[in-house]
Amino acid sequence: MDLAYPPEAEELRAEIRRWLETNLPKGWGAPGFSMDVEQRRRFDQEWTKKLFSGGWICASWPTEYGGKGLSLLEQVILTEEFARAGVPLRADFFGDTLVGPTILQWGTEEQKRIFIPGILDGSTLWCQGFSEPDAGSDLASLETRAVLDGDEWVINGQKVWTTQAHYADYMFLLARTDPGAEKHAGISYLLVPMRQPGVEVRPIAQIDGSAEFNEVFFTDARCPKDNVLGGVNNGWKVAMTTLGFERGTSATTGYRRFAAELDKIIVEAKGRGRDQDPLVRQRLATAWSEVKLMQINGLRTLTDALHGTHHAAKLAACNKMHWSETHRRTMELAIDILGMDGQVLRGDPSGVELSGGRANARRGRADYPVDELQASFFFSRSETIWGGTAEIQRNIVGERVLGLPKEPKPAG
Repeated sequence: MDLAYPPEAEELRAEIRRWLETNLPKGWGAPGFSMDVEQRRRFDQEWTKKLFSGGWICASWPTEYGGKGLSLLEQVILTEEFARAGVPLRADFFGDTLVGPTILQWGTEEQKRIFIPGILDGSTLWCQGFSEPDAGSDLASLETRAVLDGDEWVINGQKVWTTQAHYADYMFLLARTDPGAEKHAGISYLLVPMRQPGVEVRPIAQIDGSAEFNEVFFTDARCPKDNVLGGVNNGWKVAMTTLGFERGTSATTGYRRFAAELDKIIVEAKGRGRDQDPLVRQRLATAWSEVKLMQINGLRTLTDALHGTHHAAKLAACNKMHWSETHRRTMELAIDILGMDGQVLRGDPSGVELSGGRANARRGRADYPVDELQASFFFSRSETIWGGTAEIQRNIVGERVLGLPKEPKPAG
């Protein structure tokens, strides 16, 4: 595991810090700094423009496509510094991190010309249309159909847990284009316009008032014939590329949100005298140890990627299972520390942000004002499900990491 970065990497770190200090609002990150809803809206709009002009959006992309051509280690440095400052690094996660790199790898020059500029400047928003009500962990069983009608695909089906669908301009969607093919074949990867008749988006409201997830229904929706990425019936391979990009360069920064959250929990424990309870102290110590393990495993993942030792897939399965289950336990500890106070609504009834004044914060609901810890408790319940359930991750670890026999299939 590599713990020290080379001098040239630290030079880039200093450059990024100078840029952030110049471009962030005065007092950003200082104790007591906050923005109201209108200030945050203006900041989000201006910040995307600053990122674009600074060349930081999609900085890993080749220079001929608008990036800086950063190496993996340079991308990590960039991610670390933006995470340290607590500021967004991208205009649109799904565009910058998932579909954009997939288009660069699989797209035609015409597709790159059409879609890449809107991803770079943040003017086009995307969502991911993979999961379905009966095709989540077993994605290859998806049933959404696309049938070619002249120069357009006609799409019918349903997607679920679709983050950002209510804002998106496009969805990168998996649809079955050859129903007679084998399970993993006959699937195509389509770039589908969202703002059209035949596309219905229904937000899935969560108890904390946020509605990040959606159901999306397609009824004879249309998609241009040329918006197939990677060729007809080759969607499974293209989708696996996208899922590979989802790992991103956040290996050394992912632990930070858990560390910051644990700091707030410790403050609550001290303020209520619960830190004197030996059982609570032990659970806090365990939570701190788990966060440090996340940090260490992130460095291991980075080291693996830099040296090409090809353990990343195994580490990813272990890491996802670890952080998601750890977070659930930690948030259960937070609610235990709050005691009866945790059973009442502790948030701001004006429905402002749930994430401590930072940009792009999750927002509460005026008629159900939970505070940040309560919101995180609710959200942690979903984290062992999305991105691969804990049960599926255990199967992956058992089969691919430990070499155990595959789980037997049901008879018949």
